[in-house]
Amino acid sequence: MNIVTYGQEYEQAVVALWNRELTADPIIVQKFRSQVLLDDNFDSELCYIALEEGQVVGFLLATKRKFPYLERGTEPERGWINVMFVDRRFQRRGIGSQLLDTAETALKTRGARQITLAAYSPSYVFPGVDVEQYAAAVKFFQRHGYVGGKMAYSMCKDLHGYRLAEETKHRLEQAQEAGYRFEMFTWPYAVELLNYARDEFGGGWKRNCLLAMQQNRAEDCIFLVLDQDNRICGFCTRMIDGNPMRFGPIGVSATARNHGLGGLLFDLYQFEMAKRGICHLYFVSTDDPGRRFYERHGVRVFRTFQDYRKELTG
Repeated sequence: MNIVTYGQEYEQAVVALWNRELTADPIIVQKFRSQVLLDDNFDSELCYIALEEGQVVGFLLATKRKFPYLERGTEPERGWINVMFVDRRFQRRGIGSQLLDTAETALKTRGARQITLAAYSPSYVFPGVDVEQYAAAVKFFQRHGYVGGKMAYSMCKDLHGYRLAEETKHRLEQAQEAGYRFEMFTWPYAVELLNYARDEFGGGWKRNCLLAMQQNRAEDCIFLVLDQDNRICGFCTRMIDGNPMRFGPIGVSATARNHGLGGLLFDLYQFEMAKRGICHLYFVSTDDPGRRFYERHGVRVFRTFQDYRKELTG
């Protein structure tokens, strides 16, 4: 068995093996290119192919930031194992361990002191390790010193026939009487929204709004909550990866959270999606409090992930 760095001649074989082994996450060549090869921080020297008699039997993509990501910068002591898989016909021969050891050594040489599995922002393939679909991977990484942390959940909801409940209509009336308004984004709010998203929730949220504006879809995708002074106090959006069904993020100012605005914002936005003929809603990742919030609104979990990390010593 031989480990080599990635070359374009391996693309078709890697994608084919991906689809055989990561059965819950099929991919096409174009998506592989956009999510892996065209990421700013892609480095072919951190992307490894395991070969057995010239046949691709394993793949590992690692990342070390060279370009800063918003306020996080380059995170110089952090590295990622974005995705890894081995042909099941060649498993239990040490191929996975060799791929992982090679990547860990390279990341450590580049200054990494901690490695995170999968959850690489902004273009992660997975928000963590899927503990149900890839249970064998969990055991593999645990054996290699990776420690599990917080859980994350992918959730979805069918919006066919969605209508506003009478309770929602009543809460909307109460909120309006208190001076709150809910409306789709318009350009007079552009600068305020970008600053609001950054200051309240961080640079990643600002980036989502900025991309929607740059791609001329903000007026169709971003929904605002305005307070009594006509200032933004909450918003939600969708389509952050180009898929119209992908919901999120959603957030309300801390000072306005005792008025039930978050739940009302979510209910009204589901109606906006339904009006546009979007009959399914999903998002890739939320935490435990988020899960409880969404479950109260009829959204169900369809995948469960766990954060795994390893501290590098020596």
